Amino acid sequence: MSATQRPVRAEAPAPAGESRRRTRPNSQAGAGWLFVLPMVLVLGIFLFLPVLMAAWVSVSDWGGRGAPWGGNVHFVGGANYAQVLGGQGLAGRDFGTSIRNNLYYVILVVPLQTALSLMLAFLVNKRALKGKGFYRTAFYFPSVTSSVAITVLWLFLFSASGAVNAVLGWFSINGPNWFQNPDGLIHLMLGGGDGPAALQEPALFGISTWEWIAGPSVAMTAFILMAVFTTSGTFMLLFLAALQAIGEETEEAAMVDGATAWQRFWYVTLPMLRPTVFTVLTLGTIGTWQVFDQIYTGTRGGPAKTTLTPAYLSYDAAFLSQDWGRGAAIAFVLFGIIVLFTVLQRLVLGASGGGRSSRRLERAELIARERTTQQAAAGTAVP
Repeated sequence: MSATQRPVRAEAPAPAGESRRRTRPNSQAGAGWLFVLPMVLVLGIFLFLPVLMAAWVSVSDWGGRGAPWGGNVHFVGGANYAQVLGGQGLAGRDFGTSIRNNLYYVILVVPLQTALSLMLAFLVNKRALKGKGFYRTAFYFPSVTSSVAITVLWLFLFSASGAVNAVLGWFSINGPNWFQNPDGLIHLMLGGGDGPAALQEPALFGISTWEWIAGPSVAMTAFILMAVFTTSGTFMLLFLAALQAIGEETEEAAMVDGATAWQRFWYVTLPMLRPTVFTVLTLGTIGTWQVFDQIYTGTRGGPAKTTLTPAYLSYDAAFLSQDWGRGAAIAFVLFGIIVLFTVLQRLVLGASGGGRSSRRLERAELIARERTTQQAAAGTAVP
């Protein structure tokens, strides 16, 4: 053996089970894919393929007859999107009107339902409250009721001679014919009328500034109240689960630290509820931008298109007007709006963490752990 050569060491043969252990992850991965394969096929056939087909329809001139990929269907590029977003013609103005209506709907419904659901969660989470199961069921019941049934009920309650106007009559208030009144709330506060001439010029999406600041119509206000009534129960359960996961030790530690009830809520409880708040806001935003069945059952976009929403406008363009390309384009624009609002919420809630509230939360958690340790030590010291 030369000096430059190294002895070759014979490696011991691997145990019999070693090779099986090395191949086990691959076999487990294969078994996992085998189990999820049916669901992947279902999602691919009934979700991804229709989305791709709708994307093609949004850039084509398909008229609803025959297959969308037939020889008589032609690629038109962004013509359908330009028709919707350009603000020109009836199609552009209708889309701008639907965006304005839905924007007021989102701005009012999401904060109201979030605040109400959080308040209800605190209420049913109290130890002193008797019959908590009954209240939880009562608050949640509207959420599991058919939206069509709730809408029909709302039409009776908010009619000109309905129960709502009857109650308002007790206070000498002449209630409106809710679902037939197209007046905007802000316009009513400003005295109505056509407004200044400078605000009558077409602006974003072909809608004048005076129309943009009209506020939700009286009819849309009834839908806003219905949305808050029917969704707060679902979000109450999410907040209730989060409150029960926090426990009472953290709040007691904050009380020892001298925090008032408002300080405990704002600096301790609410920061710990941030993931749930983000979930509620995200689900609420998605649901409010997709409102359709209430509009379809109730007003079909009337009166004077003041309850028209992008989701219903997409249905109207595709199924009623047979303009399938424009209907698909509206659906994809609506999808982009939902994604944009979700990302903005993520950025805002992510940037709101840290600081004084985080330091107070860390101190409260530290005191809670110390109290738990002391109680455990005291319990073990007792013979």
